This record gives sequence, C-alpha cells and structure tokens, in this order.
Amino acid sequence: ALNHWSQQEGEITFPSIRAPQKTVERWRKHDLIPRGIDREIVETLHRTHEGVDADYKSIIRFGLKTSMGDGWGGAMIATELGDILFGEPKPIRSKVNIGVLNKEMVNIVVHGHEPTLSEMIVKASFDKELLKVAEDKGAKGINVVGICCTANEILMRQGASVVGNFLNQELAIATGVVEAMVVDVQCIMPALSEHVTRFHTKLITTSSKARIKGAHHIQFNEEKAYTIAKEIVRIAINNFTNRGEADVPLNKTDLVAGFTVENLFEILGGKYRATFRPLNDAIISGRLRGIAAVIGCNTVRKVQDKSHIDMVKELLKNDVLVVMTGCAATACAKIGLLQPESAEIYAGKGIQEICKAVGIPPVLHLGSCVDNSRILVALCEIIKEGGLGESLSDLPVAGAAPEAMCEKAIAIGFYAVASGCFVAYSPAMRVLGSKNLTKYLTEEIEEVTGGKFCFEDNPVEAARRMIDHIDMKRNQLKLNPPMYDVPYKKIN
Repeated sequence: ALNHWSQQEGEITFPSIRAPQKTVERWRKHDLIPRGIDREIVETLHRTHEGVDADYKSIIRFGLKTSMGDGWGGAMIATELGDILFGEPKPIRSKVNIGVLNKEMVNIVVHGHEPTLSEMIVKASFDKELLKVAEDKGAKGINVVGICCTANEILMRQGASVVGNFLNQELAIATGVVEAMVVDVQCIMPALSEHVTRFHTKLITTSSKARIKGAHHIQFNEEKAYTIAKEIVRIAINNFTNRGEADVPLNKTDLVAGFTVENLFEILGGKYRATFRPLNDAIISGRLRGIAAVIGCNTVRKVQDKSHIDMVKELLKNDVLVVMTGCAATACAKIGLLQPESAEIYAGKGIQEICKAVGIPPVLHLGSCVDNSRILVALCEIIKEGGLGESLSDLPVAGAAPEAMCEKAIAIGFYAVASGCFVAYSPAMRVLGSKNLTKYLTEEIEEVTGGKFCFEDNPVEAARRMIDHIDMKRNQLKLNPPMYDVPYKKIN
C-alpha cells in the first residue's frame, strides 16, 4: 500500500492483478496505469500550471491516469483496509430519513467520510458507564446516526440508521434534537458553525485538515480512538438538558444494505457453490438487460434526490439491475427502493424474478463513495466468470452521476471512463464552452479507453441513453434480446 502512494516509477498493483488482461493491455498502450498515487497528482499540478501542458487531449489523458490512482489505488486500498479493520459488511436491515432521530435519546450525528472515529463512537454509545450518565440526564439511551458516507460506513457494518444525505445536514440540526454533530472531512458545509448557534447542537470538528471557525475542535488520534470517542459522547450527553423546542418529522423508511462482491458470490450461488454464474447467465439469457452503477452526491443545482430517483426508476422498469453507493443510495433508500419488496412495484419482470429467487432488493447498496471500488472488482469478476467479453469495455453496463457536486465526482467519472464505462454525468463539467473538448470527452475518448461521457441533464433521457448503450453492447456480444423488452415508459 505504501508503494502505491509514494513510488515514482513502475505501476501500482491493483490494475494489473485484478482487471482483465485485454483492459490492462489497453491501459498500457495508452500509458494510463499510474506509477504512484501522489506521483501523478504532483505531475497534474505541474501540467496545469501556466506555460506547461497546452494540448487539451494531453491534459485529459493525464487526468485519466491520475484518476486511475483514485479508483484502482486509493479507494481500492481504503475499501480493503476498511474490511480488514472493521469487518466485511453483510446484508443488514436499518432505517433512513430524518425520523431516525429520537426525541427521548441523546442524538449524535456523525458526518463526513473517515470511518475510524465513527466506528468508535458507535462502540462508545453502548458503554455502560456512559449509558448510565445519559439515563441520569433523563435520556432513554444514546442514538448514533449518520449523514453522507460516514453514515454508509456505520450502516454497512453496524446497522446504524441514516439521517440523510448531503443536503440533509442543516435539516437534521433544525429538528432541535441533535446534541452533537461530529464531522471529519469532505461534504461538510462550513456554515454549520453559524447554523448551530440557533440551536443547542455542538458542532465538533476532528481533522486538522478540516477546521471550521466557531466549531469545537477535538483532534482525532487513531492511537486514542476509543478514549476520544468516549469524550465526544460525554459532551453530547451533557448537552442533552440544553434542548429547546423540538420538531422531528416522522418520516423514516426501511432499507437493506451491506452488499459486497464477496457476499454477492454467496447470495447468487449459495454457500457451497458461491459464484457469479447466475448473474452472468441472467444477462446472457436476457432476463437482466444489464447493470447500471448510479452514484454520487446531491447538488444545489437540482431538486434534491429527484434525478437519482427518476433515473433509477427508468432503469429498473427496463430490467437494468442497479448498484449504488454514497448519497445516491441514500436518495433511493428514502423512497423504499432498497427494500426487496420494491421490485414488484418498480422493476421489470426479469428483475422481479431474480429478486424473488434470491431475496435481494432491485437496488444494491455497496457502501460509501470510497466503495465504488467494489463495483470495479465486481465487473472484473463478471469478465472472469465468462461469456460476456474479454475487456471491461465489452460489458453491457453503464454508470451515472446524475447529481454531481464536486471535484471528487469528476475524478470518479474519469476513472470509470478510463475503465471502459459509459458515464452519464450531470450537471456537466465546465467543458461545454469548447466544442472540441466536449466532442473528445463524449465521442473520441472511446477510442482510447473504450468508455465515454454523456452530458444529459434530464435523468430519464440519460437513463435511456444508458439503456441504448447497454443494448449496443449486448448486440456486439451477440446475446439474446432482452427477455421482457418493453417500450420506454414515462415516469410516474
């Protein structure tokens, strides 16, 4: 792992040992495998300085190489280490939406992207001494819930409830029942420190990289993780009696999360014959049209969650199995799409048959945005199982970020395209002012990677573009036509 970060020459390991040989050959032909993660980031900073790289194709291609260090390097390492440190997730039931906040309990909201402290806070919430202190303050327990990808980490492994996604963070505080919001890095609104002054909530920052003026800072140290977690929980407990007016909506929905490549083997093939064969056969036969990964954040440029939900509904109607991570998964969880029962309401006949047979939802929650690497590994396993081509770009799959919000979404979109995927991305990156650059990203780059971008703001139309791409790949593989093909329908 250390070599992945700091080495100056050679190749990082995961691309060549996990990806299909044909894909690796394409990457090597176009020099897309990173030498080291930091190595390429430093060169990107240099190339984009005044007076250095002035060829848009050259800049973009090196951006692809840098992004590969994210998806096939940093993110993949983080997922592997997370599973080692905290245990591999297993399918688990929980609840989502603002209604998971409890008026009678001490409520601690963990928010951000680093799971180490949040895992310890969950553990500390069951500490008998702290529970006794909470009881003495008049509370009926300690309720640790999450927002953004920290929420997904403790959901996947601990079954902790999810308050919401990115644009829910201010609303959670506005209920008046959040004793402490504990944040680390990424997707934290700096204005939270002003927002909490209207309520009793304490905003606690924990990373030296993400200080916020006006917040209470407790520096997290891995060597004292549990001690620091207990200190934070105690602060929240002591704040319980300072509550003012409370208004907690009743909205909350059941969900099933915790899917990984490893447990999908067992779910699909059984404990003693764990395999992806049933999945491949379902695609080959046409019972499944293909697979779509819908990921990403919320953006204030769109109505919260609507693009995720409309896109996923259209995909499901047309028998495209959906895998999700991050805030996108939370969006669909709120309306019940992460329940096995939802297949009968939203999905086509092919997905209904599969969900009924193996007991899974039509939308599979694979974790936080870091866990997008699970999707990459799953695609590699599908190729390895056979019958669906020799390269990742051969697969009848597509990706989407229909509510893209920040630079991280661009990096994820880039490593998906670099891996040979068709990616519907909206709102578009700031490239539409250049016809040449837009054409390169949406057409010509396919000659380099096998993947390309689609900048379509309408989520239903973007879903149809994804379905068209999946159908094209099916035709190229000479697969059976979709078993239950239906004309495009208008979303309800």
